[in-house]
Amino acid sequence: MKIFHSIKDFSTTKKTILTLGTYDGVHIGHQKILERVIHNTGNKKYESLVLTFFPHPRMVLQEQSEMKLLNTIDEKIHLLATIGIQNLVIHPFDEIFSKLSAEEFVRTVLVDQFDIHKIIIGHDHRFGRNRTANIDDLIGFGKKYGFEVEQISVQEINALSVSSTKIRKALQEGNMSLANEYLGYDYFLTGTVSKGKQLGRTIGFPTANLKIKEDYKLIPLNGVYVVKSIINQKTIFGMMNIGFNPTVSGEKLSIEIHFFDFNTDLYDQKITVSILKYIRPEQKFNSVDLLTKQLEKDKSIAIAYLHQL
Repeated sequence: MKIFHSIKDFSTTKKTILTLGTYDGVHIGHQKILERVIHNTGNKKYESLVLTFFPHPRMVLQEQSEMKLLNTIDEKIHLLATIGIQNLVIHPFDEIFSKLSAEEFVRTVLVDQFDIHKIIIGHDHRFGRNRTANIDDLIGFGKKYGFEVEQISVQEINALSVSSTKIRKALQEGNMSLANEYLGYDYFLTGTVSKGKQLGRTIGFPTANLKIKEDYKLIPLNGVYVVKSIINQKTIFGMMNIGFNPTVSGEKLSIEIHFFDFNTDLYDQKITVSILKYIRPEQKFNSVDLLTKQLEKDKSIAIAYLHQL
């Protein structure tokens, strides 16, 4: 997949089949549109193209927005490449870009820069300054400038009943089964393993302390989860705690993973952890001994769950 970090950087020798949007999560609704884009490339007659934006428009246009996203930019790139998109333009979204009129955007971006043959969008897509233009306007521009418009029907989208907002809510409530169903894959965190307090090592539960550099990444509800990771090409299962370690007076949010039957040094390695199931909320125990007994129970619950897979 070719990646461009500005609309102006993009060039092609073929006309494009395009879709655009924030595509946060690249969930099953997004995947339906993306598969339609790829199908329309017509045995390499055209090239598939996704136009997305960073920062998320709501981060720019809504004051004091503390919006968290389902994917970091690197994660989104990975997901789109896996689906088979040929070209990805990640355009910096700012107030100047937001003030482009709908027709300016169509003429200067879609037609002049992307040379589109067809645009494929969801039924409720709005665009242009203040998001005033809709699908009917786009169809009119298509006739004027010579490109096709294909709309994913409301029936198709409603049948899936999915949105990035619903997925964020599910994750904030610890509802991993619903979030993962809507995503079409297991929600994952990507970060670097760093040294923590190493308390887990002393009680028989050594942990990998995951640091995520992107502060806009959505971290699910605090608590204990069943997880898996691929390390050195092997699938390793474990359990993860998200929270403040109240038993030992922790002050900062931490993400700690205890991998089962695994003792390889992971310090400074970048790993991806997929979250399978929520076990329980974070708790404060009156002693480290009581914490250890609960961790043993958590491990038994996690292993029992994994045996059902």
